[in-house]
Amino acid sequence: MKLLQHPILLASQSPRRLQLMRELGFSNVTVRPTDSDETIPEGMPVQDAAAFLANKKAEAGRNWLKNDEILLAADTIVILDGVIFGKPTDYEDAFQIIRTLSGRMHQVITGVCLLSKNKKVVFSDNANVYLDELSDAEIDFYIRTAKPFDKAGAYGIQEWIGHAKIKKIEGIYSTIMGLPTHLVFKHLSEF
Repeated sequence: MKLLQHPILLASQSPRRLQLMRELGFSNVTVRPTDSDETIPEGMPVQDAAAFLANKKAEAGRNWLKNDEILLAADTIVILDGVIFGKPTDYEDAFQIIRTLSGRMHQVITGVCLLSKNKKVVFSDNANVYLDELSDAEIDFYIRTAKPFDKAGAYGIQEWIGHAKIKKIEGIYSTIMGLPTHLVFKHLSEF
């Protein structure tokens, strides 16, 4: 398929997003992270935040685009009780986030922006994650071994917590991992 060779700039440092793009079959992906402010406007509905942030990341890289390239930017957030949990700042923050999520269902939303010289598409996908109770010792073990400081909600579903402590998901696994691959493929096919 010609689509799989199309040049894509991945505006992300996430090794998981690059892995997912490669697993989709895209062979011409260049990692080119953007630097953008991740402040969410006051009053914005939490469900819109991930798409908003993905759009900001893409716009920050607009000037890099050549005529045939597509820039892909994404952002993932975790929501519980209307509160957004982003990436933890340190061990204590990670510990508190995981303790808060422990034993509860939370929502993971990944927003994506596809941008070319002539077109832009912004979309998001969400999934519900049912996390089992974690003891303080389990939380400590996870943080010390996985070092989840680059992950929204302070955990990765592809790591120990995902294998041992997630009892159910409603939605797509790759959305929780950081890229709704089914929608990315669909929208790139239509691009």
